[in-house]
Amino acid sequence: MEALSALWTFPAIVLAAMLIAWAAECGQFFISQGLALAVLAWIQTLPEFAVEAVIAFTAAKDPSKVHLITANYTGSLRLFVGLGWPMVYFVALFFGKRGAGKKYSWVIKLEDEHSIAVLSLLPALLYFLVIYFKGQLNIFDGLVLSAIYLVYLYFLSKTPPHDEEEIEDLGRIPKYMMRHRYPVNLIWMTCFFIAGAVILYFSAHPFLNSMLAIAVSMGISQFVFVQWVSPFLSEFPEKLSAFYWAKRVTKAPMALVNFISSSINQWTILVAMIPFIYSFGLRKIAPVIFDEHQKLEILLTIVQSYLGFLFLASMDFCLFEASGLFILWLIQFLIPDIRQEIIWVYGAWALVETLRIIKNFKKRNAFVVFLKLAKSSFKANR
Repeated sequence: MEALSALWTFPAIVLAAMLIAWAAECGQFFISQGLALAVLAWIQTLPEFAVEAVIAFTAAKDPSKVHLITANYTGSLRLFVGLGWPMVYFVALFFGKRGAGKKYSWVIKLEDEHSIAVLSLLPALLYFLVIYFKGQLNIFDGLVLSAIYLVYLYFLSKTPPHDEEEIEDLGRIPKYMMRHRYPVNLIWMTCFFIAGAVILYFSAHPFLNSMLAIAVSMGISQFVFVQWVSPFLSEFPEKLSAFYWAKRVTKAPMALVNFISSSINQWTILVAMIPFIYSFGLRKIAPVIFDEHQKLEILLTIVQSYLGFLFLASMDFCLFEASGLFILWLIQFLIPDIRQEIIWVYGAWALVETLRIIKNFKKRNAFVVFLKLAKSSFKANR
């Protein structure tokens, strides 16, 4: 019977995510522009937070479910880098070439301020190496990861404001909401957000149970099912928003940075939440212990994201890089048994890219651009 509940829980999760995403797109008109993408990305990933929270609480009650904690967030992060980032590139390339009489580029070039989001991936990935070698995730780790995210928000708040994004850049439903005068548009946004949150509250737990039941009935590993199906459904509206921005071509960098911001959210705040909820479920403070399979999944996710970071550290994203990320993700998705070998491929490629950045460090890259932004911000505040 639990498998049949998928008939309403799957659509409910997608609907909740879309309502929240629409509200989030409107919300960027009511906050400072410098933080718009970060807040948008955080709100868009709320469905993923809800599912992860349910998994962590369930694992505290049933130790056989602990491995699902890792499955959900590693799958989500690998979908972002392996599918989401390349999707933005190929959509922008396709619509750029279609533009009659318009010049198009085979490269997505990031703006200077995007260096903050790119570089903010690095400390999270480095600290996750510590978590990997420890083989456990505890409350102290949660505090460190939260601090990394707060520093990221601090630097974003120091960027100069942009002109307000045109309402015409929104999708059909957010555009309809924002064409109403204030405070009607704010009421629409609030109602969508509350409706999405309520649907999540009542459907997240049945959604998880229905996924597990379907996995058992189909003879598929629960770990694999939770790793790919759950994140794909909860991230669907975000991919839809990114698709809409990317096809406008000039908005492709914004679509890419939206995915980067979501990755930072999940590497930091989402994972930081896990030991607190797990301990709450146990009624005592306790770490989440990883077995060798979970550690392998974590390491694979780290090296994939590190390679993606190195690609964007050059402040652009090209065909070769997008294709490489997608092909390597597709291989590990279709042939899970060779994930150990895929780690070596990611690692070797990352080593080459690291050496390239070191060799060409004086050229334009995220580190150099960030230092320039920091100096200009310091002078402006003197």
